[in-house]
Amino acid sequence: MSLFDLNDRVVVVTGCLGQLGRQFCETLLAHGARVAGLDRPGASDAETFLTGESPDILKAQADGRFLYVQGDVTAKPSLETAEAQIRERYGEAVFGLVNNAALDSPPDSDARETGPFESYPLENWERVFAVNTTGPFLCCQVFGSAMKEAGRGSIVNIGSIYGVLSPDQNLYQYRRDRGEVFYKPVAYAASKSALYNLTRYLAVYWGEDQVRVNAVTFAGVFNNQDAQFLEKYLQKVPLGRMADETDYNGTIVYLMSDGSSYMTGANVVIDGGFCAI
Repeated sequence: MSLFDLNDRVVVVTGCLGQLGRQFCETLLAHGARVAGLDRPGASDAETFLTGESPDILKAQADGRFLYVQGDVTAKPSLETAEAQIRERYGEAVFGLVNNAALDSPPDSDARETGPFESYPLENWERVFAVNTTGPFLCCQVFGSAMKEAGRGSIVNIGSIYGVLSPDQNLYQYRRDRGEVFYKPVAYAASKSALYNLTRYLAVYWGEDQVRVNAVTFAGVFNNQDAQFLEKYLQKVPLGRMADETDYNGTIVYLMSDGSSYMTGANVVIDGGFCAI
């Protein structure tokens, strides 16, 4: 048996319909896990995801190794319902949780959202924190409690370079030079920062229960970004490229496997060297 074989472990991936969430689901399945992909109720791309966009997901679904569950990470009753559905399907408590669901502000966001800090809307702050910080908190309460009862488990909180370092507003100066008012908003960075102490807190709190809690810090993933942004961004990356959507898969497998059995409370930085400069 391989050290990184996940041995039918039941793993929940939140935000499973996103660019990285899909990757995590497919990779965990490939290493032997049974996966419950959780995303928001009424997500418009769920049907495409579950009917052929990913052959691996489709096959795993037919084999009973993948379950798509609707759940709102900001609502504890919704998560409790999801946990019960997963337990009923697989006959046991979950082993792993990947807190992947998150909100960021895309480049074409509303001007109020990407304007100066002084006028950043409170409602945006609260909306981002609800998903990025309260969401992992509630998921850990619901799924982590089940792991504690079972006396084993692994939780991975997905962080960001902007939770470790302040966003470099100079990366967006080219937009301001052409007359736009654009700043990387505060809420994403602040909400991601909170995950690191949530990780450390729970690693200590659940240590005796053999529930491991770790964070990972990811850099930006290539997704056809603006050429001028890429030029600026890549000057800060020693490896000279943005991450490919597959670059983080191995770390997720490692943290769910026995290969990381003595690892908890850690933050694994995978950023092409961004934070080293």
